[in-house]
Amino acid sequence: MVSFIRKLDEVTGVSGDVERIWACYKTWVSEIRVTLSEADDYVDDFIVKVYGQTEQDQKGSTAEFGSEIENIKSRVSEIMNRSPQLGFSHNLQNIQKLLRSKFDEGTPLVSCMLSLVQEKSGELMEDKAQENLERLVDLGMLEEEVSIWDSFSVPSPYYELSPSVMNAEDFFISSQNSESIISPTARHVSILEAANTITSMNSLLHSLFVSAKGGLSKASLDCLRAVLHNAKLLRVLDLENTNLKNLPDEVWHLVNLRYLGVIQSELNELPQSISNLRNLQTLDISWSGDEFELSNGVQNLTQLRHLKMYRPMNDGEVRVPQGISRLRNLQSLEVIYAGGGIAKELGIMTQLRSLEVRCVSEDHADELYVSVMKLTRLQKFSFSVEKERESYDSSSSSSLEYENSIIPCLESFLSPPPLLQKA
Repeated sequence: MVSFIRKLDEVTGVSGDVERIWACYKTWVSEIRVTLSEADDYVDDFIVKVYGQTEQDQKGSTAEFGSEIENIKSRVSEIMNRSPQLGFSHNLQNIQKLLRSKFDEGTPLVSCMLSLVQEKSGELMEDKAQENLERLVDLGMLEEEVSIWDSFSVPSPYYELSPSVMNAEDFFISSQNSESIISPTARHVSILEAANTITSMNSLLHSLFVSAKGGLSKASLDCLRAVLHNAKLLRVLDLENTNLKNLPDEVWHLVNLRYLGVIQSELNELPQSISNLRNLQTLDISWSGDEFELSNGVQNLTQLRHLKMYRPMNDGEVRVPQGISRLRNLQSLEVIYAGGGIAKELGIMTQLRSLEVRCVSEDHADELYVSVMKLTRLQKFSFSVEKERESYDSSSSSSLEYENSIIPCLESFLSPPPLLQKA
């Protein structure tokens, strides 16, 4: 933004007007941001408040909530109505022309920025996110990492601009060698090499990312528990390389969580109390313990869209409870064992777009085939066969022979679900 203002100065020769524009709009936008953040927090507070209330108490809380929302709407309307009036200036007209030429809604940059906050009716957020990523890559604002799957980096000069953007969004990063104190207003915190660096944080925290290659010390784990106890508004919790064998009990009280990632841990199970996380949309327990089994509590996660449980082929499959088909919004399901009636249940999960099944055997191969053919939205499907470790992946370009397969019916995938992708 600073370099852009300097460019305006060069074009118009009236830095005073530019500074006035910037000062007015900066104050105005900041006021809008604060008000909307307060509204966001109030909604999350309401969710926490009504959780566990009696029906009668919920009615009272809902009425109070509706009244406060009306007050917030009035405040936002009042702020919008007094947007900065900059008056007429020939130089301002020149600036506005430059703004339109550089930032018109038809330009790729602004279209991309607008699409980050607008969602069309009937459109999946995953499709919109993928579209945004592709456009950011096309614009050169992101670069795909060749050596790391599904990862991106921010190239120069956008990388140099990122600190100011992070400050505006109340995002804070702490590393092992960092001497910075986490801001009391930070809403999004990332702690790298967190073996001994977790400190206290404010109760308005919305996102917390923690990684520790050597695992968390007892002191850091105690600090993490204290942070989670107060972070009732937390929506994103990502714990990576922590070597945790059990998640802190405080996690199961975070009813606003949308994303829970526990990657490269020593977890072998999740407790029944995971059912408390009714707003959870993504659960990622990839590279977890060798023999992982999901509890029945996962069946209550009716908002869940992605269940990611990747592990190397030799590390086996994940056992899911009967009744998994209650997760009607699920779009991706990884490395599950489909025996014991699960193969039949998969046919009901018609929103699935990505499915990976392991250790398929004769006793459920036919049911699996029938179910997969019902999944008309399926875009990616892979499976491995028990003992033989024979595998099939719809996204692989290599052709596989099934002449000696214990499940010859899968040859019929020559007529797969219509959206199943071929590389």
